[in-house]
Amino acid sequence: MKHDKLAAVILAAGKGTRMKSAQPKVVHPVAGRPMVTFPVDRARQLGCQPTVLVVGHGAEAVQALLADHPVSFAVQDEQLGTGHALLCARQALQGFAGTLLLLCGDVPLLRDETLEQLIAEHEKNHAAVTVLTAQLAEPFGYGRVLREGDEVLGIVEEKDASREQKLIREINTGIYAFEAPFVFEALSGVGCENAQREYYLTDVLAAARSAGRRVGAVVLEDADEAMGINDRVQLAQASTVMRRRINERLMREGVTLVDPEQTYIEPQVEIGADTLIYPGVCLGGATRIGSGCLIEAQVTIRDCRLDDNIHVKAGSVLEGSQIGPETAIGPMAHLRPGTVLAGHNKIGNFVETKKSYIGLGSKASHLTYIGDAELGANVNIGCGTITCNYDGVNKHKTIIEDDVFVGSDTQFVAPVRIGRNSLIGAGSTITKDVPANALALSRSEQKIVPEWRLRHNSNCKKKD
Repeated sequence: MKHDKLAAVILAAGKGTRMKSAQPKVVHPVAGRPMVTFPVDRARQLGCQPTVLVVGHGAEAVQALLADHPVSFAVQDEQLGTGHALLCARQALQGFAGTLLLLCGDVPLLRDETLEQLIAEHEKNHAAVTVLTAQLAEPFGYGRVLREGDEVLGIVEEKDASREQKLIREINTGIYAFEAPFVFEALSGVGCENAQREYYLTDVLAAARSAGRRVGAVVLEDADEAMGINDRVQLAQASTVMRRRINERLMREGVTLVDPEQTYIEPQVEIGADTLIYPGVCLGGATRIGSGCLIEAQVTIRDCRLDDNIHVKAGSVLEGSQIGPETAIGPMAHLRPGTVLAGHNKIGNFVETKKSYIGLGSKASHLTYIGDAELGANVNIGCGTITCNYDGVNKHKTIIEDDVFVGSDTQFVAPVRIGRNSLIGAGSTITKDVPANALALSRSEQKIVPEWRLRHNSNCKKKD
């Protein structure tokens, strides 16, 4: 749902020291995607204009990652707390009046429906602040929500909380809806008289109450949505939650996962109904798989398009390829980027393809390399065939026209063209073009020396 007068600020300036990484925390992947892209997508889906990302540590890496996303950037040079981080976005939001949604770059599991509820509650009640909260059995480390009945009095941080306050299980998730420009006016008066000597966003709640403004809260039904990521243990936990969501959605849409807990599918992947996927499969990037496909165990597919009724056998790896219908691949095949199979193909065990078009009904059943090549329809490639495409400096193309039969152990030294309906004898090294309907051979003459073995054995015995 798109909203009028809705903007977003996403906090992504933290160093993330507990990740123990040279990379900024927010670029680490959750279920195959950088975690910061999830709140960016949520803001886009909600129609937030503008969306401002507050960056600090590793700012250049984060900005490069999001160069193609509809966001602007504000820089927090010094890490003085969440309140200070939001103030860094003030200039980018100059003149904006409406609901300001505050998200965190290290909280990737929030759903659109949750944020819709938060915004709706905030706007319905004409609140100055509405905070998203959650009930946790183990709330240690989180700010506690202080209430008097349904009224939110404030939030106290763990280090500032009393013993009684630490027993409260309702916590602040760090996600807010604010009224702008009120929030910036309130932050201008916030001090840092607290245990961490930081400017807390939570002090805006006290400022709102002092001004006689309403402070609201929305309690999450699923606390996992608010999971923040501070170390690699939490990174793995968040990825597990995200994969479970993805897999459950796909199964409800008609995809069979034999063992969902051992099936790894990234968020952008699309899969048609009646496709069957075995354990250990990894599907990533912009992969799209049609209906009625069979993906066997330990297959990896990334950035590929598979049409209907395709069988990918165990251990195969497919990257950046387009696969036509009714095709069988593997086991242990490797389709590298630029591979296009027209359909009704067979790419068998230990076959590697790269930057090649393979026409309708053509097949390479085993132990073959096809690179920088163009194959027509109904071509049969025998075992051990190689397109020798690289001369050490440049890549060259092999063209094999329709209905060609290639015998085993053949080498095509590119550039070379093989005419339609020709036959290449086994064991040949082809360095010149072959005309249509021809037989091409390049074998050395076979020589036979009668009884050589007997004489050789006799000489060996005499030496003994």
